[in-house]
Amino acid sequence: MAELNTDFSDRERQILAHLADGLTSRTIAHRLALSPHTVETHIRNMRTKAAATTRAHLIALALTHRDPPADPALPAP
Repeated sequence: MAELNTDFSDRERQILAHLADGLTSRTIAHRLALSPHTVETHIRNMRTKAAATTRAHLIALALTHRDPPADPALPAP
């Protein structure tokens, strides 16, 4: 299983979250007040960092390697 590089910028993480929600580059660009070209550049950079061959692969890696949600029943560390 491939490891996900977690060296993503805050903007890359925002874009990745929108990708995981199924949004297109154009819609993401509109929501974040960016050009679609800038969004595509961020996606390409994330794919390179994560060694992901496709957008779907990038999203699968992100979902596989994300931190599990905190259990509210457990005390904070």
